[in-house]
Amino acid sequence: MASSLIHHVRSFVREHDLVRSDTRVLAAVSGGSDSVALAHVLNELDRSGELRFAAIAHFNHRLRASADGDEAFVQALATRLGRAFVSDREDVAARAARDGQSLEHAGRAARHEFFERARVQVDADVVALGHTRNDQAETFLLRLLRGAGPRGLAAMHARNGAIVRPLLACRRDALRAWLQEIGAGYVHDETNDDLNIPRNRVRAELLPLLADRFNPSIVDTLADEAELLQEQWAWMSGEADAWMRRGFASREPALDIAELVRAPSALRRLIVWRVLTDASGGRQISFDHVAAVLRLTTADGIVDVPGLRVQRIGPRIVLKMGSEGSDANLFRVRLSIPGEVSIPQASCVVYAEDRQLAGLDAETRAAVSSGAAACVRRDLFRGSLVVRNRRPGDKFRPIGLQGSKKLQDLFVDRKVARDRRDAIPLVVDENDRIVWVAGFGIDEAFRVTDTAQAVLLLRLTLSKPEV
Repeated sequence: MASSLIHHVRSFVREHDLVRSDTRVLAAVSGGSDSVALAHVLNELDRSGELRFAAIAHFNHRLRASADGDEAFVQALATRLGRAFVSDREDVAARAARDGQSLEHAGRAARHEFFERARVQVDADVVALGHTRNDQAETFLLRLLRGAGPRGLAAMHARNGAIVRPLLACRRDALRAWLQEIGAGYVHDETNDDLNIPRNRVRAELLPLLADRFNPSIVDTLADEAELLQEQWAWMSGEADAWMRRGFASREPALDIAELVRAPSALRRLIVWRVLTDASGGRQISFDHVAAVLRLTTADGIVDVPGLRVQRIGPRIVLKMGSEGSDANLFRVRLSIPGEVSIPQASCVVYAEDRQLAGLDAETRAAVSSGAAACVRRDLFRGSLVVRNRRPGDKFRPIGLQGSKKLQDLFVDRKVARDRRDAIPLVVDENDRIVWVAGFGIDEAFRVTDTAQAVLLLRLTLSKPEV
């Protein structure tokens, strides 16, 4: 078993050219089974002269009472393996509250900042992460549920800059069986049991359901799909680059319609997305934005996308920078209870969850107090909610205020930049009454008045742009 697993990893590393005999590798180890297996695998590959195992790095998120124990466990592991140990810590909950981010987003950002600092500190060439085939399947499903194109569904790559993932071809159960065989222990992170975290719900509920009812090999199937999409995305990106080099996108911000329509449909969509993304300064360009611009190839019109006004003028589609109203991207999407929706125009995801107020943990209460989440009366809602952007004349009644207030006045009072106001999500009920101005407050009518009653927890997290 041991030699078989090492051979499997060795083949994957060689196939993707992740490391060579002189590559200095820093292992990111949390203390969980996957990352502990990573440390032992790298140790074996170092012994056989296939890489240079520089050090073990651990980041303490300070989210759990057991976090210091995990750090001590990883330090002891480094000592047993004879490797240097580097660590750091940050109050991730405070960071999330300060920046208006989810704990997951804030934690990932803090970890990766530390990984790069640690890599430089120990003079490593790459940072190895312990992501597995199971993680790949989970990522594929999460992005599929939120809406993603080939770039997003390609999920995690074996290499991403200085990040490498040597275990991406391994199943988690195989790694744990190997750890048991070699007598290596690991710690359990109880936050992985929190089903309010979407990835944990996918891992604990959705994947087992798919495996039981539809496909026992669903993890491998989804991981294979991600690998196929990586190859397709690489090909499409190369083709798009070639078109761009041939002058397809002219030096001025414009597209030649005749040249555009000669491209295959999928490539045409990618090229438009690339041009819009570049011209807008990297703002989030959604599927609907690209589709609207493509419609200009057959009819005159004007389309507003983030940071741009796009117009057909004769044989060209012309992009104008910073036109008035270019950020007024209308959106209106249904939000199930419980459920989640991605809002590309606002670069965020909005969640709705049934909870008990008395059962909220300290982290969730901190998010509520910071504005990144809100608790509202559950008994006032049937069916679903709607997430939309502001409309002329919108009013709501902030808690503690006598009478209603225009949303426009709220934004002025809070010094919200004019170009941000149309991207702030509003959660409204079936009668279009504003329930929550995401990040700013709830309406008095939906305020929880009894701590024993069921509540609806609304949460806002940032998302990353995906094609």
